[in-house]
Amino acid sequence: MIQTDRLLERFLRYVKINTAADPQSAAYPSSERQRELASLLAEELRAMGLDDVSMDEHAVVIATVSATVEGNLPTVALVAHMDTSPEAPSESVNPQVVQSYPGGDLPLPHGNSITVDGCPDLKDMVGQTLVTTDGSTLLGGDDKAGVAIIMELAQTLVENPSLAHGPVRVVMTCDEEVGRGTEKLDLERLDATVAYTIDGGGHGVIDVETFSADAMTLIFQGHNIHPAIAKGRMVNSLRAASDFAASLPRDNQTPETTDGREGFIHLHDIVGGVGQTRVELILRSFDSEQLDTYSETVTKLAHDAVAAWPGMKVDITRRRQYRNLGDGLAKLPESISLAEEAFTKIGVDSKQAIIRGGTDGSQLTEMGLPTPNLSSGQHNIHSVLEFANLDEMVLATKHLVELLQLWSEKRC
Repeated sequence: MIQTDRLLERFLRYVKINTAADPQSAAYPSSERQRELASLLAEELRAMGLDDVSMDEHAVVIATVSATVEGNLPTVALVAHMDTSPEAPSESVNPQVVQSYPGGDLPLPHGNSITVDGCPDLKDMVGQTLVTTDGSTLLGGDDKAGVAIIMELAQTLVENPSLAHGPVRVVMTCDEEVGRGTEKLDLERLDATVAYTIDGGGHGVIDVETFSADAMTLIFQGHNIHPAIAKGRMVNSLRAASDFAASLPRDNQTPETTDGREGFIHLHDIVGGVGQTRVELILRSFDSEQLDTYSETVTKLAHDAVAAWPGMKVDITRRRQYRNLGDGLAKLPESISLAEEAFTKIGVDSKQAIIRGGTDGSQLTEMGLPTPNLSSGQHNIHSVLEFANLDEMVLATKHLVELLQLWSEKRC
């Protein structure tokens, strides 16, 4: 029923389009190549014969697979994002297909390797089909694995009208990687009872909590003048920004020193020169109130750094990104229990998990649409060692078929 070769072909086609989000752009989408992928997906959905396929001016794609069961049934939205992370190279993606993975470390053409020590999940993938990069770029499985899964599901439903399901919304967003994935999504247009983001790692995982998240931008403002006449006149913003960066916590409250439910302050970008330097940070915690504490820490350290350099100024802004989806999911417990039941039906052991990040589901849930996150076979995301597991992608597609059938047994 689900065509594995076609699913693979879709995925390979999508990952070759560089859709990296641009965190410095105020446009939506932040990069025009996202619009290119959106156009391709809209064309493919129309070719399938889906109802009311639309791609709006923001490159958000929405389409409907009509119900095959009569009655007033819940509408289920399936969401993936087309953008990829800007934190690793993504131009000229050259995917490598490893048929029947033999086990052990996976050497890549660029000279590096995906190691079992670095990704212990490989131990359970012997004999399966993996898609890797060539070692010089990210793959884009986050979230083009989800995109491919939803597209293959849509075609499977069209080709098999005997499958029971209510109305299904196909939703493709932009700029999730920079925290803006749902910015242009109209929930009235979506008109869904429940949604699922297909944007998780591995298989059999239902993400029921995410970090709460804010971002901060610090602009250190100095004064540039020719170094030959700089005495008593130059104010070097790079020096204050460097002092600030060095003063941040390093033995705790960082991504590389925390796990589980521990939050962090993450310095991820410094750009500038003598006259002005911009510093970008993200704040993450499962407790949204902890974000205030992190913000206070950043603000104090920034002012301390400025105080050491007469004439230096700093402008600090904090932006809300998303909040933990756990509270919102409690309003619709079936969103989780039916996902668990669907995994049982296909013989997959499932588990509820927390995710040390966020998805479009975080924002959708906060907006009033309960949206758990489901596995899509991603691994080593945001890295040149990223790979996707085709077998897990097939399982994810089968899971959605069963999940939609379970929702079709409900009545609004």
